[in-house]
Amino acid sequence: MQTAVIEQKTITPLNELVQDVSGLVSPPEICFKVFELMDSKHGSAEAMGDIISQDPNLTARLLKIVNSAYFNFPSRIDTVSRAISIIGSADLYNLVVAVKAVRCFSKIPADLINIDSFWQHSLYTGLIAKDIAKKCKILHPERLFIAGLLHDIGSLILFNAQPEHSREMLDKIEGSEAGLAKLEQQIYGYNHADVGCELMKLWNLPEALQEATKYHHNPAAAQSAVFETSVLHLADALANQTGMGTFAEEAPEEAIIDESVWNTLNLNKDNLNVDEILGEAGLKFAEMSSLLLAKTS
Repeated sequence: MQTAVIEQKTITPLNELVQDVSGLVSPPEICFKVFELMDSKHGSAEAMGDIISQDPNLTARLLKIVNSAYFNFPSRIDTVSRAISIIGSADLYNLVVAVKAVRCFSKIPADLINIDSFWQHSLYTGLIAKDIAKKCKILHPERLFIAGLLHDIGSLILFNAQPEHSREMLDKIEGSEAGLAKLEQQIYGYNHADVGCELMKLWNLPEALQEATKYHHNPAAAQSAVFETSVLHLADALANQTGMGTFAEEAPEEAIIDESVWNTLNLNKDNLNVDEILGEAGLKFAEMSSLLLAKTS
């Protein structure tokens, strides 16, 4: 793989890169208000519900999601405060950020890739990650859905900051997301996973999700969020094997799975029913796509 064609004369440091675009992709003030309440002694479900309800579109979308087959609650939930009392403030905050992130990133001109394909891959990865986490009996599997949904957001920042270099890289990788990460590392000294992790720090997302994002192409390097990183790596690889969930419009010949994840997750790679996992995610994909990715004001 030749890199001389796309070498940079000036490399923007990672922290400066994220700071430069933070205004473009920062979640609205409502996310920070909710986080502050979560972090305070007075952050009741009612208080958080009142803040979220100031955004009618966000409220409607959140209630549709918590009442969907994704959560599969036995009775209907009619208020945000009720949703918080059932799924917890942390998971609700993560969901708020996810819904808002999809809309915030629509501001980034992503003519290098099919943005619909990008979000489909992200959504499909999230659904697979949640199902794997459930099979592995990992606590709060919903957070792995958020990790999957946002694991490649760093790519959009790099596409926006370095469109010409990114275009040349995408031409070279033949649909391989891991190949893109390696090439970015060679050229920039960091990759889209590192960028995504830095942005998650600014957004006050959980440290486990930050680390899972940072190491989703290299799960053996994870230190504290070993399970989460392994789940995300496996989900990303499985999504990339499908026509519906591939990172790029061109599917890679083979998605390589790091051998470390099998021991970490106590899974037998020879007995893993991939078709079942992909089928379960596929059943939820159409509904979640319409709820989360619909282009509404």
